[in-house]
Amino acid sequence: MKTKAARIYGKDDIRLEEFELLPIRDDEILAKIVSDSICMSSHKLAMQGNAHKRVREDLQKKPVIIGHEFCGELVEIGAKWKGQFKAGDKFAIQPAINYPGPDGKGTLWAPGYSYPYIGGDATYIIIPKEVMEMGCLLEYKADSFYLGSLSEPISCIVGAFHAQYHTTAGSYTHDMGITEGGSIALLASAGPMGLGAIDYAVHCDRKPKLLVVTDIDDARLKRAESIFSPAEAQKHGVRLEYVNTKEMADPAAQLKELNGGKLYSDVFVYAPVKPVVELGDKLLGNDGCLNFFAGPTDTAFSALFNFYAVHYEAHHLVGTSGGNTDDMKESLAMMADGKLNPSSLITHVGGLNIVAETTINLDKIPGGKKLVYTHKKLPLIAIADFEEKGKTDPFYAALAGITGKNNGLWCKEAEDYLLKNAPDI
Repeated sequence: MKTKAARIYGKDDIRLEEFELLPIRDDEILAKIVSDSICMSSHKLAMQGNAHKRVREDLQKKPVIIGHEFCGELVEIGAKWKGQFKAGDKFAIQPAINYPGPDGKGTLWAPGYSYPYIGGDATYIIIPKEVMEMGCLLEYKADSFYLGSLSEPISCIVGAFHAQYHTTAGSYTHDMGITEGGSIALLASAGPMGLGAIDYAVHCDRKPKLLVVTDIDDARLKRAESIFSPAEAQKHGVRLEYVNTKEMADPAAQLKELNGGKLYSDVFVYAPVKPVVELGDKLLGNDGCLNFFAGPTDTAFSALFNFYAVHYEAHHLVGTSGGNTDDMKESLAMMADGKLNPSSLITHVGGLNIVAETTINLDKIPGGKKLVYTHKKLPLIAIADFEEKGKTDPFYAALAGITGKNNGLWCKEAEDYLLKNAPDI
């Protein structure tokens, strides 16, 4: 079977190619990709090429398919897995497979970085045995593919909330997770991943009483509030506040006032910016935990942290990169049950043809997630631009009408229309 895929050969060298997939072995599975969400981590792979820690072999000699936030359908099941999976099942994959290496420790191999025949930016892929052996091929039960593509980034958010920890004086036991009924400050969090964090904080089982979301852009904050309103959050027992800190002389003091003069139990930093990290440090209360969520590209990135408070106020610092399989299962289950709807993360939609250029230039393209339908040939268009594009193109006029009825958000109806009417790659 032939597949079309975006493969990386080195730094900023991504090529859309068609090539033959070998017949699957008994311990492999053939799958069809329907959608993939382009991740900033793939941009970092394009920047680093062979230097990326998840690359196994010389990319120039053995290119790999990029993309790791994908969803699709199983097509052909190898004999070893016939009792566990069946053709036609929808699936998502946890890319952090942690497969045991020769030393018994988990390897850094991952779809989208390490394999020639599995990655999200392809029409068809071969799923290798280690994905199934490590329990990372996950059943997906929701009725749209794009949500499955968002389950991996959402699992990163879920993992960050679970990685928070707190202690009790006199005990060395760590109580994992955010403080239930506590206060959370989400800093620089009106971007796509911050929106996902708001959604999860309001709808998870371990909710805060106060959730403060900061940013320095009024437009981003306004969009966030239109999607997740304080009134709706209050129905779930969460007081939600949006704050622009750009012009504040003393943001720490003013954010403290929002919490009744108290400091915060949990702080999340969603931008690798020194003043934002240092603001987070100033907001931590006794036994508070700061999660540095945003991954910097600068290997020497640093910020000041109050170690007096680490010693005497039991301040904690954690950094998370990705979620584990349980986090992804939780994400998939909450989406299937309608508890989470991360549609707000998506701001642009395109076809497989735009993957190379978009991945390489992702840091220069504004907005949130760029969603790719891998069997389609489409330009990368912002959802906000559908209406203008629709003045001369009936296809986008229809999509503008659908998303317009849905508060400007991507949805199943839009996906169904695209899959039926967009040109094939």
